[in-house]
Amino acid sequence: MTNGIDRRRLMKPRIIVTRRWPDAVEHILAERFDTTFNRGDAPLKPIELKAAFQAFDAILPTVSDSLPASLFPESDSRTRIIANYGVGFSHIDIDAARAQGIVVTNTPGVLTDCTADIALSLLLAVARRAGEGERQLRAGEWAGWCPTHMIGAKVTGKTIGIIGMGRIGKATAKRAHFGFDMDVVFYNRSKVDDEETRAMGARQLPTIEDVLAEADFVSLHCPGGAANRHLINAERLAAMKPGAFLINTARGDVVDQAALVAALESGKLAGAGLDVFDGEPVVPEGLTRLENVVLLPHLGSATEETRVAMGMKAVDNLTAFFDGKEVPDRVV
Repeated sequence: MTNGIDRRRLMKPRIIVTRRWPDAVEHILAERFDTTFNRGDAPLKPIELKAAFQAFDAILPTVSDSLPASLFPESDSRTRIIANYGVGFSHIDIDAARAQGIVVTNTPGVLTDCTADIALSLLLAVARRAGEGERQLRAGEWAGWCPTHMIGAKVTGKTIGIIGMGRIGKATAKRAHFGFDMDVVFYNRSKVDDEETRAMGARQLPTIEDVLAEADFVSLHCPGGAANRHLINAERLAAMKPGAFLINTARGDVVDQAALVAALESGKLAGAGLDVFDGEPVVPEGLTRLENVVLLPHLGSATEETRVAMGMKAVDNLTAFFDGKEVPDRVV
C-alpha cells in the first residue's frame, strides 16, 4: 500500500522521445524510464507537442521540434525537464521554460569534431567544385580531361574567417590551419586568448566586417535564434571579399538566404557550402538550382559515434535530474 505517499514518486518518470534515436540509446531510455517513442519518426505536430507538457515528466526534442511559448502551458506543467538532443536550443523558447520552472539541457562537446569535419568537407567541396563535377560525371556529360575543365579555387595557404570561436569554431580553425596552412582570423563576442588560438596564430578582429574583409572563406559557428537571425545579411555579404566563399554549419536562420542567393547569382561570392537552412527541411529553389552551392541535409553530427554520444548526454542529464543531482548540461 502507498497510503499517504505520492505514487508518482515510486514510478519511473514518464518521458517522450520526439524522434527516433540510435537503438543503443533508446534501449537505455526504455530501461530507466517509462518511455514513449515516436516509432514512425515523423515530426510531431504542434498540438501533440503541446499535449506532451501535460502528459510527460520530460520531453526529449530535437532541432526539428519547434517549442515556442505558445506551446507551453500557462500553469501546472507536468513536464519538469526538456532534455534537448543537440547543442543548439534556439528552437526552444527559453524564457517560457524559465517562467514555468522547466529545466532545459543540451548535449555539448560530443559533436565538435564531426561538425568541424563537415565544415571542412563543405569548404573543400565548394572550392574545388566537387559537387558540380560529380553531377556532370553521373549525367554522362564528362568529355575527358582538359586544361581548362572545371577550374576551382586553391584552399591551401588562404585565409579562413571564423564567426564564433567556440568549441566547433576552434576545431574548424585547427583543421584549416594545421591541415591546409590557412591563416585564421575570427570574430567572437568575448575575448578569446588561449593556447589553442595562440598555437594557430589566430587573430581576433574587433568586428564581423573586419573578418569578412580579410577572409577567403568564412565559416559560421555562432548560435541561432532571434539575437543572430540574419546575422549574415545583404550588407555583410557585400562586405565579403569578391570571390569569397561562405560555409554554414551553425543554424540556418543565421543567414538571409534570399540575400545569399542574390550574392551568388551576381558573382559577388564564388560559392557557398550549407549544411543547415532556415525553415528546414524546406530548401529554397534559388539555392538548389545554383551550381556553385554545395548542399547537405544537416549532416554535421551524423556519425554513429556522435549520435550515440549525444543521446547518452541526454540520458545523463535526465538521470541526474530525476535523482535530484546537479544536471551536467543545464541551459536553464
